[in-house]
Order: sequence, then structure tokens, then C-alpha cells
Amino acid sequence: MKAIKFLPVFLLFVIASCSSVKVYSDYDNNVDFSQYKTYAFHKKGIDRVEISELDKKRILNAIDRELSRKGMTKSENPDLLINILTKEREKIDVNQYNAGWGYGWGYGWNPYFWGGRSTYVSSSTEGTLYIDLIDAKKKELVWQGEGVGYLTENRSEKEKQINEFVAKILEQFPPSASKK
Repeated sequence: MKAIKFLPVFLLFVIASCSSVKVYSDYDNNVDFSQYKTYAFHKKGIDRVEISELDKKRILNAIDRELSRKGMTKSENPDLLINILTKEREKIDVNQYNAGWGYGWGYGWNPYFWGGRSTYVSSSTEGTLYIDLIDAKKKELVWQGEGVGYLTENRSEKEKQINEFVAKILEQFPPSASKK
């Protein structure tokens, strides 16, 4: 009976671990992250990012939302400057089925049954989003988060996907004392 009580918890864990975004972060061990309360976007850096203005806006809105949840506020005189960087690459997968089995052409003529081959080629776009947090006074990078996952061109899915990327990346900010 106890196993049945833990089944929903186990299923939630399995579903959460199957996220489509892999995240990584790195930070300066000598920085006290509790000192950072305000932020602003680093306009010069963000203007150089080669993605559509709409996608930039989606990313910046998602960052705003996540940092607000963490109790940070936007400011004209910020503690942190936020910069983003993106890159993408095309991944091509080639799969061959039934390659080299059977008796050749033999009796009959069906190439799929008698040793024929089926080759499937698919492609997908893998994207990486970097979120850099820069100490505004020292002008030094103090934290960097990276999210890697597959991209979609579907407009309704894109918004959800960007929100997931940003939420997963900023989940690791600020680094906890136990992770140091």
C-alpha cells in the first residue's frame, strides 16, 4: 500500500527529469550573490545577438519574469547587468533499417523483405541560450547560465519553449552555499 502512495511522486520525478532543456551554470566562487538586488539589460550586448527582435523580446520578458520571482527589481542604477548570447546548429540523424540481412534478391522481388534497406534522414535545430550576469560596478562576469535544447518554428510552442529555457537556466541562480 505504501508503494501506491509513492507512485505519483515517482511519476512526477520521472516527468521532471525528462525536460527537453539541459542546463549548466558556472560562477565566481568569491562573489557574495546576496548583495545583488537590482538588474538592467546590457543593451550593447543584446543588440549584437543575431535573432529576431520578437525572440529577443520573448527572452527578455522571460528573464524579467524569473528575476522578479526571485525578488530582484529592474533599475536605472543596477547591481547586475544581464546579457544574452544565442547560437544554433543543425543536427542530422541518419538511420538505416534492415541493412544487410536476408538472402539478397532471391525468390520474389520485394526489396524490403528480402534484404532491402530503408534509410531515414531527419534534421533538427539545436539551440543554446547563454545568460550572463555581470557585476555592474566591476564590469566582471560573475555568473553564466547555459541552456541547450531543440528549437521549434511553431509560434505557439516557441513562447513556451523560451520560457522553459529561461526558467531552467535561472533555476540555478543564485548558486546556493551548499553548491559552492
